[in-house]
Amino acid sequence: MRLSRFVWTLGLLLSLLSTSLAVKDICNAKPKDVPLEPMCVYRSPDEEPVNADAEPEKIPENTNPRVWELSKANSRFALSLFKQLAKGKPDESNIFMSPISISTAFAMTKLGACNDTLKEIMNVFEFDTIKEKTSDQVHFFFAKLNCRLYRKKDKTTELISANRLFGERSLSFNETYQNISELVYGAKLMPLNFKENPELSRVTINDWIANKTENRILDTLPKDSLGHSTMLVLVNTIYFKGQWKSKFNKENVFKADFHVSKSKTCPVSMMYQETKFRYGRFTEDKVQVLELPYRGDDITMVLILPLKDTTLPEVEEKLDMKKLTGWLHTMKETSVAVQLPRFRIEDSFSLKENLQAMGLKDLFSAKDASLPGILEDETNPLYISEAYHKAFLEVNEEGSEAAAVTAVVAVGRSFNVNREVFVANRPFLLFIREATINTMVFTGRVADPCER
Repeated sequence: MRLSRFVWTLGLLLSLLSTSLAVKDICNAKPKDVPLEPMCVYRSPDEEPVNADAEPEKIPENTNPRVWELSKANSRFALSLFKQLAKGKPDESNIFMSPISISTAFAMTKLGACNDTLKEIMNVFEFDTIKEKTSDQVHFFFAKLNCRLYRKKDKTTELISANRLFGERSLSFNETYQNISELVYGAKLMPLNFKENPELSRVTINDWIANKTENRILDTLPKDSLGHSTMLVLVNTIYFKGQWKSKFNKENVFKADFHVSKSKTCPVSMMYQETKFRYGRFTEDKVQVLELPYRGDDITMVLILPLKDTTLPEVEEKLDMKKLTGWLHTMKETSVAVQLPRFRIEDSFSLKENLQAMGLKDLFSAKDASLPGILEDETNPLYISEAYHKAFLEVNEEGSEAAAVTAVVAVGRSFNVNREVFVANRPFLLFIREATINTMVFTGRVADPCER
């Protein structure tokens, strides 16, 4: 029997975001109130015994312990995927993505998964580290995490996520799958005519993504990515737009060289300000770490800059979640003179090869994929033929994704002997995160912010 192709897409987006789920009261619901009964459930192995002498982990205030664990799982996945992507890209190339967007799309896929396919999803995305043992509970805690992420207290910060299912109109999709997708992820099913007009379907999906991302993410699905055998496309979009809590003065923007590598420099418009930020200089790890908050303080951008004579790949190789968390906890409010380039980066890539390398193999195999919970008719099995991700970020004086244009020379300043200096004139890492629970919304490498 010829397997139908199942194309999953992540239209990810950025300049950044805030939205609520379709079922608003799910944010106040308890597990027993939410009917989560997917076809298959995976039970995680028993966890390692806890050291009785170890100090109990401090969970952020007003945070469900399982939501905290899911946030940590997503952040660990973020670093793992970043390192996997870095293996396949030159050191001088930018990387940008939304790990929470990717995790969300595959969590929706997990709703219909069984057997080893379900086990691999639980493992690769680290959902099996959540103490609630069964896979169905992950969806409930995803709903709670979404409530936490996309309801910001400051109106100037837009953090918006939107999900959608696009299914072949001649097929009958499992009612439970549709109900849970809509209840937890706000992902309604839209029927399209893939069989007779895959190209029009592709354009329809790309238009939906563009609309949800303020036209920042265009053409997520490349030409010929859908075919007559396409059955289902899952889309998750994320859009962010924020204003700095402390904006950079337009009059302090000046031209400077950015050192892409030892042999390559390029001109950038460098922004400057001196004020108090959370900052740390970690000489043992050879990095400076700076946190720039957006208005409202719950969304922040963390910048990791190697010390001079240290390359970014050296830092990337040794970076893990424990080290990053340690830096964030140790940082203190300090007077810092900051030089940061204006930049705009866009990244798009196929996730399939990278996730396969991380252990997600069966899902992409026509022979081995087990996704019986998606269609009513199990005689027409599915697999994921491809997974696409696309992201965009613009940073300037106003914040992220603002529309300001300036070009002026920086004014001189008196020297503050107690200040630190953070000059991002060479490649650095960035994380845009929800600070209260450290959820990585976007991660990236800025290696080439050159003006073109």
